[in-house]
Amino acid sequence: MAQGSNFVDYVKVCCRSGHGGAGSAHLHRDKHTAKGGPDGGDGGRGGHIILKGSHQHWTLLHLKFRKHIIADSGEAGGSALRTGANGKDEILEVPLGTVAKNAETGEVLFEITEDGETKILTPGGRGGLGNWHFKSSTVQTPRFAQPGLPGKEEWMILELKVLADVGLVGFPNAGKSTLLSVVSAAKPEIADYPFTTLVPNLGIVSYRDGKSFVMADIPGIIEGASEGKGLGHRFLRHIERNSVLLFLVPADTDRTIEEEYNILLNELTAYNPELLDKPKLLAISKSDMLDEELEKEMALQVPKGIPYLFISSVTGKNIQQLKDMIWKAINEQ
Repeated sequence: MAQGSNFVDYVKVCCRSGHGGAGSAHLHRDKHTAKGGPDGGDGGRGGHIILKGSHQHWTLLHLKFRKHIIADSGEAGGSALRTGANGKDEILEVPLGTVAKNAETGEVLFEITEDGETKILTPGGRGGLGNWHFKSSTVQTPRFAQPGLPGKEEWMILELKVLADVGLVGFPNAGKSTLLSVVSAAKPEIADYPFTTLVPNLGIVSYRDGKSFVMADIPGIIEGASEGKGLGHRFLRHIERNSVLLFLVPADTDRTIEEEYNILLNELTAYNPELLDKPKLLAISKSDMLDEELEKEMALQVPKGIPYLFISSVTGKNIQQLKDMIWKAINEQ
């Protein structure tokens, strides 16, 4: 499984920065001055294309469909040494850990690592100088000014090496792959027998207002996985970097919800006690088969102090509420 542990989110965009505005070649004239000197102002610089780190974004999904990023051009200079306005910068918010590369050369330009950090991806063209810059003892009324420099057009690659924000923990057949296929565009292989998922599946889950997060279906752990039984260690290590653990217990389990949850928890603890410090959520899957009465009865079996929801991937029951619960947990990190 070469890729799964270091999932790369990737977009390729064409960046076109703004042209610089032209300098003005104006000569001063008013009712008292018939032949004044040069007073042409400088042109404004073209808009930059800027990347800005944001902890509100977890993936590059919001840029997947923006192929062309175009910044405004600067305005021309005016009379009375007035400088033209700068072109408006185009600011792209990206998750922390985004690496910018030049698509032609493959050169890595920089990485965004902090919230609020800004770096220029494609600089705008410089504004041209107005004619007053060119005044000298020999040329007292220059009737020329500099044109603005053109902006750049270049293809850029943005890459994000992310590990999942949410790890799904549950026994084989708990409905993890089905949940992942419902909330994201991931297409895991789904079947009704244990160990269908042999490598972690990663899915980008769209959330409200263009936000998104990454969910990983970690292959079902079984009792004894921490001792290396079954598919044990290979998969438990994928959970170590997740920021939130979502435990999935099916409504049709032979045990009580609490028993099943505790077995899963013990496996994780035996493997790495630090996993207990992560925020934990609980979803009781396949609950479309429960009536209200049964659901109330089962709710009494839920372990104390863990946020939980009864969900169904088939009917969509509480799926949006589940996303809300996950989003809240990720952002409280």
